[in-house]
Amino acid sequence: MTTTAIKMDHLARVEGHGNVHVVIEDGRVETVEMNIVEPSRLFESMVRGRSYTESSYISSRVCGICSASHVVTDLLAIEHAFGIQVTDRTRALRELLVYGSFLQNHATHLYVLAAPDYLRKRSIFPLAEMDRSLFDQALGLKALGNELCNKVGGRSIHPITAVVGGFTHEITPDEYRALAEKLTAAIPFAEQTVDLFHSFPVPQMETAGDFLAMEAEGDAAYPVEGSCRARFVRAGRSFDVADVDDEIEEYRVDHAAAEFSRMRATGSTFMCSALSRLNASWDRLSKRAKIAAAKVGLRPPAYNPMLNNVAQAIELVDALERCASLCLRLADDEFEGSSAPVAFEVHAGVGVGFTEAPRGSLFHKLELDDDGRIVHASIITPTSENLANLEADTRLLAEQLVAAGACADEAKAEIAKLVRAYDPCLSCSVH
Repeated sequence: MTTTAIKMDHLARVEGHGNVHVVIEDGRVETVEMNIVEPSRLFESMVRGRSYTESSYISSRVCGICSASHVVTDLLAIEHAFGIQVTDRTRALRELLVYGSFLQNHATHLYVLAAPDYLRKRSIFPLAEMDRSLFDQALGLKALGNELCNKVGGRSIHPITAVVGGFTHEITPDEYRALAEKLTAAIPFAEQTVDLFHSFPVPQMETAGDFLAMEAEGDAAYPVEGSCRARFVRAGRSFDVADVDDEIEEYRVDHAAAEFSRMRATGSTFMCSALSRLNASWDRLSKRAKIAAAKVGLRPPAYNPMLNNVAQAIELVDALERCASLCLRLADDEFEGSSAPVAFEVHAGVGVGFTEAPRGSLFHKLELDDDGRIVHASIITPTSENLANLEADTRLLAEQLVAAGACADEAKAEIAKLVRAYDPCLSCSVH
């Protein structure tokens, strides 16, 4: 018997720490394991007994890049529990915060983490010598995301101005207009990014799993915040996020510290991601994003997980165009109501918050007592939702590589590309 073990320990250029182990015996892939080796960080326990006024600040520490998404999701859960309805202006500001984290994450993931794979480099730094303009614009796009979160949220990470019922502070109309100008100016580079990542060759493969994403309500734009409906795209199964525990089952495996996830009704794995969102809401992309997507031929159904990089690039175009419009509308006071926190009463209740974080669907479920203290908390992060599907896709890719006679080094390189295409945050998965 011939046994080959492909061990990728301390996988580079992903957020957090994890390993990939593949065992091949006599030309058959026998074992594929995503080993998440980080210890649990106990955020769900950390907020128990705390006041609702503290919860979002604590939960945002689950992730630096996605901290804005965790804040907004936590606030939505509290407002659901208390029965709070916020103004249209507050919703617009929250959308800006979520999109700001998209700009931060996608620019970092695409250029710092993923691009070196395709440029045959070990890191982003040689890119400065290859193409200084590309290097500078990539880092500039990340900086623009930081600025947007800083202006709207009070800080570039772990926002402080977003609170239950509204915001404590807003920038001036002139600052909104200046932001809109910068966002619009960055769109051509985002469009070039779509073309660049489309030019990179990827294996032809199709995940067997489903795709989970927020479902747009009414005539809403590309949904990242504000909808209470989620959808398993391939199964055609929609649900209210209040029923998330009935739809998503978290479970433990022996080889990982993180929880894995599957569809409770069928046991199927699924992917939540930019690619999931495009499969669910392609027709709701902004005009220039839709053109960029059509130009590279990425439209539903698109089931190759390696195309998530291109999907993120398309979302950069969408986010920039959408945020520029939101900033101009905020400057011109086109949204109904103030962003100041609305009045509400504290009482016992259970609420679920749901947003599309950069990496995929994010859920916070909170149970509060009569004094507004948290009795129980549950957080389902995109990476914990994705791990089972990523493991299954790694097996599929490994089988293709074995069938093609790939050597161990080539297999390692291609599997690493797949893992990074999922854009995992392994630290978030052990929240």
